[in-house]
Amino acid sequence: MVMFKVSRVTTSPFDGQKPGTSGLRKKVKVFKQQNYLHNFVQSTFNALSQDKIRGMTLVVSGDGRYFSKDAIQIIIKMAAANGVRSVWVGQNGLLSTPAVSAVIRERVGKDGTKASGAFILTASHNPGGPNEDFGIKYNMENGGPAQEAITDKIYENTKSIKEYIIAEDLPDVDISAIGITNFTGPEGQFDVEVFDSAFDYVKLMKSIFDFQSIQKLLSSPKFTFCYDALHGVGGAYAKRIFVEELGAQESSLLNCVPKEDFGGGHPDPNLTYAKELVACMGLGKSDAKNEPPEFGAASDGDADRNMILGKRFFVTPSDSVAIIAANAVDAIPYFSAGLKGVARSMPTSAALDVVAKHLNLKFFEVPTGWKFFGNLMDAGLCSICGEESFGTGSDHIREKDGIWAVLAWLSILAYENKENLGGAKLVTVEEIVRNHWATYGRHYYTRYDYENVDAGAAKELMAYLVKLQSSLPEVNKIIKGIHSDVSNVAKADEFEYKDPVDGSISKHQGIRYMFEDGSRLIFRLSGTGSEGATIRVYIEQYEKDSSKTGRDSQEALGPLVEVALKLSKMQEFTGRSAPTVIT
Repeated sequence: MVMFKVSRVTTSPFDGQKPGTSGLRKKVKVFKQQNYLHNFVQSTFNALSQDKIRGMTLVVSGDGRYFSKDAIQIIIKMAAANGVRSVWVGQNGLLSTPAVSAVIRERVGKDGTKASGAFILTASHNPGGPNEDFGIKYNMENGGPAQEAITDKIYENTKSIKEYIIAEDLPDVDISAIGITNFTGPEGQFDVEVFDSAFDYVKLMKSIFDFQSIQKLLSSPKFTFCYDALHGVGGAYAKRIFVEELGAQESSLLNCVPKEDFGGGHPDPNLTYAKELVACMGLGKSDAKNEPPEFGAASDGDADRNMILGKRFFVTPSDSVAIIAANAVDAIPYFSAGLKGVARSMPTSAALDVVAKHLNLKFFEVPTGWKFFGNLMDAGLCSICGEESFGTGSDHIREKDGIWAVLAWLSILAYENKENLGGAKLVTVEEIVRNHWATYGRHYYTRYDYENVDAGAAKELMAYLVKLQSSLPEVNKIIKGIHSDVSNVAKADEFEYKDPVDGSISKHQGIRYMFEDGSRLIFRLSGTGSEGATIRVYIEQYEKDSSKTGRDSQEALGPLVEVALKLSKMQEFTGRSAPTVIT
């Protein structure tokens, strides 16, 4: 039993340690500054009540990006000094963000304890490596991200911190070996348990989905499948679930070895960055060498985001959550008793709204940030939710969940094909989507991202758009001058959300222009980058006429795109003639 002492180390604040919608994200070189990580961790402990910390079990893991292993050892030493009783670490420091949520909610330790919080080390879909991004966020006892009341307190603490507490003489723990290491400090015993990263998450997935029916689909010679982890932490789960549990061929898995730098790639599951999968599915610039698989999917660095593809067919995230909700009761055992309600983030298309209305479900529109869904779920108001930014999930945990979304789609495909596996042709992803449009209408949708824009210029652009809203006649005059056949703006505002559960109000959540024909333009500054600002422009047009739901998306949206860029004076404010990414 190793004894340790507690030291109090004098420090001073760093500017800009304000957690965004998904924690604190900066370049690795920023986090490596002396005391930078220590300050943020201590500020988090100080934001929690002492009775919560003393004797608690804390999870510390992440997506395995560069600097994670160093950070885990620092947090273990600080947890010991702050009175934490036990720290749980996924083997090799790996736990996907959804798996952390599952571990907090589901795992019971050998001594019967349950975790009541977690530090997740991830910058999600941002690149990793010595010159790239690192991030840290705190999740609460419900398995979801800390609410604004806590993150605001953390930020206030970072501005006035004078010291942190650490057990500097605590030896580093071998996080590659499963087992429990015991220590003793001034307040008694302190343990670090390294456990199997996949066990609890796989067990949870098996309780939600009908693995047997998915297995039958995957064993059909007519069904082919491809999953790309983009060298993120999803790879730690892919072989266990898709190969060992569901019987897929190991050759179905792409980039499923987690790497500190994500193999030099950008672990963001979209049409721009998941190049290998996009090419494999027949959506690349050149023709695929082989016949594409029937179904393809990718997840991001920490495996909470997902992209769904059919053969030569892209499913928008907004359509994906709507289609999962429309089919969940029939296709997924977990939802067989019915849905409590559904929710989407404000910038996500209104495809889910139409499903909710059709199925007479409770519906909620929330700001961007998964914590808003968590409140609804904890109150029993929401079963399925999603974001246009490739995030989909349900009330099984309190984070979005990339592999859950893949299994949900496999379940829908298995259900649609259950009488058809011996037939001539399977029902495809594209057919499921087009049938959905025929029933509910189509929301043509695109998102333009302008990354690493000068922060001052970005704020000026947003202020200009707010000012414009004071005179809708003037706005409509400008629009008619750009494109005469675009509908008039009926309403314009800055989105504000009053939480129906706790009454909290979130202001300045995005600038909205809503047109008479149901079209929408949304402008938002994103808090998920580590440098500069990201401006996101969301462009949406609803088409009820089933004879017009098969148009090319860019062609259907062309007039609104032109209006969005000229109305906002995008090029004048940012100097950018084109977006960084179009989704």
